[in-house]
Amino acid sequence: MNFDFADRVERVEPSATLAISSLATELESEGVDVVDLSVGEPDFPTPEVIVEAATEAMEAGHTGYAPSQGVRDLREAIAADLARRDLDYAADEIIVTPGAKQALFETFQTLVDDGNEVVLLDPAWVSYEAMAKLAGGSLSRVDLSASAFQLEPALDDLAETVSDDTELLVVNSPSNPSGAVFSDAALEGVRDLAVDHDVTVIADEIYDRITYGVEPTSLATLDGMRERTVTINGFSKAFSMTGWRLGYLAAPEELIGQAGKVQSHSVSSATHFVQHAGITALRECDDAVNQMTQAFRERRDLLTDLFADRGVEVPVGDGAFYVMVPTGDDDARWCEDALSEAHVATVPGSAFGTPGYARLSYAAGEERLREGVNRLADGGFLSL
Repeated sequence: MNFDFADRVERVEPSATLAISSLATELESEGVDVVDLSVGEPDFPTPEVIVEAATEAMEAGHTGYAPSQGVRDLREAIAADLARRDLDYAADEIIVTPGAKQALFETFQTLVDDGNEVVLLDPAWVSYEAMAKLAGGSLSRVDLSASAFQLEPALDDLAETVSDDTELLVVNSPSNPSGAVFSDAALEGVRDLAVDHDVTVIADEIYDRITYGVEPTSLATLDGMRERTVTINGFSKAFSMTGWRLGYLAAPEELIGQAGKVQSHSVSSATHFVQHAGITALRECDDAVNQMTQAFRERRDLLTDLFADRGVEVPVGDGAFYVMVPTGDDDARWCEDALSEAHVATVPGSAFGTPGYARLSYAAGEERLREGVNRLADGGFLSL
């Protein structure tokens, strides 16, 4: 049988991150020692208190369907947690989702129609492009690579891109893949453009707890932005809960009502007992998050020093757990050869809209980071 695939599926490619990870796993199954620096997954176990809370929730019978919008106690805990960053959301302005990726997907599906313009800041997380295309949107992109991945120096370029025809602008700070934390001046520039052109903004703040010496500003706290911002966050990164699939979106109640339709007719709800574990994560795990963040900071500093010792300068981000390493023109070939020859897994920058770089994750132990850089250096991959 010849399937007649929908245009929306044909418009997108598989995730480059997961594709590289799959190849690395295949090599490992053959007995090859791969230093996997490709996946944005903390290497720390989920804090035990969260695991215990999930077990207790299952034993208490929270194994059936949950309310589609999310357990109210969790939504209230999220609202209280958002208030720590001066974000004023009520529980009814929050949808709990199975992962922050689902929250993003629902937002794109709710706001983007065929032909609507979506503006991305490159390098941009790979799934933004796919989600925009699945919703039928058209993409415009602003390159931040010339400014060490910071937005403020590129505000004029952004101003030339955003117009009255722009439906949606996506801002990810701290950034995956660059680790950049955008300045208040940069975010105020976004605010001015969004207000002037009546643009909705997605503020993807999934890495907001993983920062080093800076406090990231939330877009929705700026004058004029609360009513036009969808704040996205989740539990995967900060609480090392990637496999638990728990995230949320916070937005004005009118948008919540529409996005809730997408949730109810797709995934129904986030897993019931996982939501109860999320309450514990927010209320009891600040110390664990701080310890993990300190370890990430030490790894970032180690990794940048290791590259500097080999004559390679990489822009140092103040958040998340990634660096962008220059590769030369053919970043895809560089990453393929680095995996097949040096057995180091990375992700090509072209997957994020920024050719000439590879993303490395330092969510790995210090010894593996040393080994990875040594292999790249010994294989000639740092001699550009």
